Amino acid sequence: MEELVNKIKAQFEAFGTDADLQVEKNNKAAGTRARKASLDLEKLLKEFRKVSVEQSKN
Repeated sequence: MEELVNKIKAQFEAFGTDADLQVEKNNKAAGTRARKASLDLEKLLKEFRKVSVEQSKN
């Protein structure tokens, strides 16, 4: 679970960096990376929810 949380934090940080570059400097490549990171975050967050629910049942 701890490893999953660390992955989520790292992915969120990458998303934040690229999203800021897109907004502040109109960097289109950063926008593409931010969108990809958001999809990866979605997958990781779904996995977190699944693991969290399983652990709460034990």
